[in-house]
Amino acid sequence: MSREQGRSVLFTVALGVLGVVALYLLYALVARVFWPAPDPTRPEDAAPLAGGFIQVEVRNGSGAEGLAQAMTEYLRGRGFDVVEMGNYSSFDVAETVVIDRVGNAEVARRVAEALELPDDRVREEIRQDYFLDASVVIGKDYATLPPFRDD
Repeated sequence: MSREQGRSVLFTVALGVLGVVALYLLYALVARVFWPAPDPTRPEDAAPLAGGFIQVEVRNGSGAEGLAQAMTEYLRGRGFDVVEMGNYSSFDVAETVVIDRVGNAEVARRVAEALELPDDRVREEIRQDYFLDASVVIGKDYATLPPFRDD
C-alpha cells in the first residue's frame, strides 16, 4: 500500500470516528431538550416506589418498652415495608411524627394517615443515605395511636 493510500485510509477512519462522535453529541442534545432529567425534589418527578412498597423505619422516642415492635407489626399489617426499628436518639419526644426522607410528602402523608396523624405531624428531613421513604418516631402520645389504643 502506498503512502497516499495509507493517508486516504487514515483520513476515512478519522472521518468515520468524527461522524460517530457528531451523531452521539446530536443525540445527547436532542435527548436533553425533549426528555429532561427528572428533578427528585419535585413531587411529580419523584421516583416511583420500588415494588410499590413504602419503606419505613420505626424509632421509639418515648422510652416505653416494646413500642417499636408493636408499631412495626401494625404498619406491616397495612402493607408498609418496615426495614428497620429501634430506639430514637432520645426518649423525650412528646408527639409522634412521620419524617419524609426522600422529598415525597405524599408517601409520608400515607404513613401518617395509617397512624391517624394530622398533616402537621409530617416533617421533611431528606436523608437519601437512609435508603428509605419515611421514618416514624413514636412519642409519649403513643397511647392515642391505633396500634396502642384499647378500642
